[in-house]
Amino acid sequence: MSGLNLDPTQLDRYSRHIIMEDVGPAGQQKLLDADVLVVGAGGLGAPVIQYLAAAGVGRLAIVDDDVVERSNLQRQIIHADADIGHPKAESAREYVERLNPDVNVEVHEKRLTADNAEDLIRERDFVVDCSDNFGTRYLVNDACVLHEVPFSHGAIYRFEGQAITFAHEEDSPCYRCLFPEAPEEGVVPDCSEAGVLGILPGTVGCIQATECVKALLDYGELLDGRLLFYDAGDMTFEEAPVAKNPECPLCGEEPEIDSVQEVEYSGGCTIADAD
Repeated sequence: MSGLNLDPTQLDRYSRHIIMEDVGPAGQQKLLDADVLVVGAGGLGAPVIQYLAAAGVGRLAIVDDDVVERSNLQRQIIHADADIGHPKAESAREYVERLNPDVNVEVHEKRLTADNAEDLIRERDFVVDCSDNFGTRYLVNDACVLHEVPFSHGAIYRFEGQAITFAHEEDSPCYRCLFPEAPEEGVVPDCSEAGVLGILPGTVGCIQATECVKALLDYGELLDGRLLFYDAGDMTFEEAPVAKNPECPLCGEEPEIDSVQEVEYSGGCTIADAD
């Protein structure tokens, strides 16, 4: 981490962080020195990008190969009507640059694949998985585990959301411990079929952004080994413990996976059954 060199404008911008004993100038400098990758600039990625940029995360990499559509605007709050037809990653960059000039935005207008996942993820301080399909989630997980990069996972479905953080501590599980295999194609509907409450990704994305900032500050308890369920209909939160699977092919006692590989099924933007 570089020395404490906040200028007067930054002292003003981040004053509500700086006066907190658990953040202070040193903590804000950690955020400004941080390098975070956000996978997906859609429903979950929008609030994550918004709040991480506002918090002063100094280097924010965004990977997304999609373009803004009118149907996105009901929930993807960093995009506007004027952005329709433009790449989401570029629209996100423009939003961040308007919001906070301290943030260096690194744009990747591409899909995360087995060929580029490790290059995009290695040496990051944290990754926020805001993807909408199982294939990408496994790619993020595998690259993060292989390169020991902590990451937050989120998912949404109608009125329900879930979030968990994989910190890669000695007893930490990974996404494959939670979901050993992707569900069969067609079993889990995607958002275009099932729909999603527009406000829901804001709540789940804010949880993911909070986990990222906590990890960068080394503060509090992460959702490591704890799957958080949110039901907007009942306005309830529940937790389910997630244990490390000793037989996990990636992080278990005798791992079989030593490189990032594509997962055949890439559909389904929704929550899978964790039971």
